Amino acid sequence: MWLLLAFIAVPMIEIALFIQVGGFIGLGWTLLIVLATALLGTWLVRAQGRLAINNLRRSFSELRDPTEPLADAAMILLAGALLLTPGFFTDAVGFALLTPPIRHAAYLWLRRNVKVQSFSQEGPRQDYRRPHRGEDEVIDGTYHEVEPPKRPTHTPSGWTRH
Repeated sequence: MWLLLAFIAVPMIEIALFIQVGGFIGLGWTLLIVLATALLGTWLVRAQGRLAINNLRRSFSELRDPTEPLADAAMILLAGALLLTPGFFTDAVGFALLTPPIRHAAYLWLRRNVKVQSFSQEGPRQDYRRPHRGEDEVIDGTYHEVEPPKRPTHTPSGWTRH
């Protein structure tokens, strides 16, 4: 129901704003502003998107929870779609989503209000450890004894770690 209201209300708001702004500053300036906000928005989305992707990569490499960087990236993507949509209201919401404090507040609100009820992974599960072998299967191989590491006779330098 809320989505239907949004699909009706947002175009109505945009039409009203186009009429008001166009009547105040003229058609040419109105179209120029719409084009300028689309170009500026594209540039800002690219810059913010790079930062979001770097934050996401960092969270993966540091084995941290990637939820907030993923939400940031999704909100930046939504901001880009809103900024490319002609209109003053969608531009205002798009530019707001490009500011980190607004994204963080939206993330906290979503985290409080969205509850995941279930999660499942589709497709066959693949085990990458080693193939299953029967109990009676014999594996031939060679081996050699490994001596325990020798203790150093000197103090380690600053270049080595222990």
